[in-house]
Amino acid sequence: MFKNQTEQQLKILREISTICATIDCRFWLRGGWAIDFLLGKVTRPHDDIDLITWIQNREQLECALAEAGYGQTPVKEQFRGRQSDFRKNDVDITFGYITTTNDGSIIMNDLPEWVWRGDSLLLQTFMLDGLRAHVLNPRQLLEEKEVYKQIGRKPRPKDEDSINILLRIIAEFN
Repeated sequence: MFKNQTEQQLKILREISTICATIDCRFWLRGGWAIDFLLGKVTRPHDDIDLITWIQNREQLECALAEAGYGQTPVKEQFRGRQSDFRKNDVDITFGYITTTNDGSIIMNDLPEWVWRGDSLLLQTFMLDGLRAHVLNPRQLLEEKEVYKQIGRKPRPKDEDSINILLRIIAEFN
């Protein structure tokens, strides 16, 4: 199951990468897949694929994914301005949307309280299984885990594992 799930998710990531290149939409991986790309290897099974892109890409991205057979799934009311969820071949995909404030800070769209690091969007790409992708800065990924704690989201066992891996990556990243 794990191997098939991982292969299916990597196949979807390849498709999304091609679609985004076609419509000139840059994205960054976040969550578990971001960690795996930073390490260049799959570390565990993933429940879904989490990606980030600019809010101005939303309409064109949603249309392109729909044309490619991705079904759009409902998003909870409080997240509607911040993300779009899709599903294809039993793979759940979330695109989170970022924007900038008047002072140039990066924030999640419709969530001005959550100001991102200025260096959160890495320029270089990382490779896993022959696929190149941009990922969020490991420091941003770590800060996201801290934000979740602050807003009362219960830490999951995989969150503690991710925090430890991210701390090791950050130590080597310098």
